Amino acid sequence: MVVERPSSRERAALVGLVTGRVHRDDADRSLDELTGLVAAAGGQAVLRVLQERGQPDPATFLGRGKLAELAVACDECRAELAVFDHELTPAQVGHIERIVGCRVVDRTQVILDIFARRARTREGKWQVELAQLRYLLPRLAGSGTALSRLGGGIGTRGPGEAKLEMDRRRIRQRISLLKKDLESVSRRRAIHRETRR
Repeated sequence: MVVERPSSRERAALVGLVTGRVHRDDADRSLDELTGLVAAAGGQAVLRVLQERGQPDPATFLGRGKLAELAVACDECRAELAVFDHELTPAQVGHIERIVGCRVVDRTQVILDIFARRARTREGKWQVELAQLRYLLPRLAGSGTALSRLGGGIGTRGPGEAKLEMDRRRIRQRISLLKKDLESVSRRRAIHRETRR
């Protein structure tokens, strides 16, 4: 673990995994690149953590011991965010946030945030929003089984699942609207291009 000096920007702990197929040097280079991405997104890397492991843990990505170390180190460095160099599942994000005690994002979310910050045109903003919604949709989940309608009997049907379904429907509707708007812009651009010729 490497601790860096403080700043007023959002403080981030960078986390990577060295598996059997990845060499430590490659993982270090990838974390260097992630440091640049975090800086471009408005954050500052104050901590770097690498774990060597045969394969990612399905529940917590890292081992529980390494996550406990990460929690202590994040607390000492006052890190507000843990940025993982790999894509995480929604379940992994939930488990890691509970153990580490800070917000958890993955590399894809950081990249989408950079695009959102830099989009200037209406079309560019729509494209970024579309990408973010497509990324969010499969990750939209309720609070475990408490919101599930799959069980039978009294007390298993509640507003939670309906709200989740409504959120999904709204996201799908927004995705559909954005696709239509982008197609419209593309058609107009093609017409203007033909007119210029």
